[in-house]
Amino acid sequence: MKSYKFIEHTADVLFEAKGNNLNELFEQCALALEDTQVDINLIKPIETLKITGKNKRIDLLLFDFLDDLLFYKDSKQLLFSQFDLDVREVNGQYQLTCQAYGEKLDLSKHDPKVDAKAITMHLFEVKKTAKGWQAKVLVDI
Repeated sequence: MKSYKFIEHTADVLFEAKGNNLNELFEQCALALEDTQVDINLIKPIETLKITGKNKRIDLLLFDFLDDLLFYKDSKQLLFSQFDLDVREVNGQYQLTCQAYGEKLDLSKHDPKVDAKAITMHLFEVKKTAKGWQAKVLVDI
């Protein structure tokens, strides 16, 4: 179920995502990021990529994860439509393991929207709420 929404912004793409837990939050942020660039319904889960990360701060782990997705888009032309995530706290540090499923960008097939250049720290936030977790992300386009 889609748990993200786009918020009006003058120059870039701003979205807010929610999840009952960290796995859901990271998945919704990843889907929103991909959705800014192409129609994610057109991305077939043909290729699999493992992404890992560690950070003492959950917000910086999410930032790094989304930045990794942009790196793979730019360096290998990979876009993803499904994510199996395991985000957990171990000994005071957050750890992420992700299996991302997708395929190479095909401009004639994937209905390109905008080219995401970077995740920015401006307006970036991750917070625990009474219902789970919430994030706000500004994508430089």
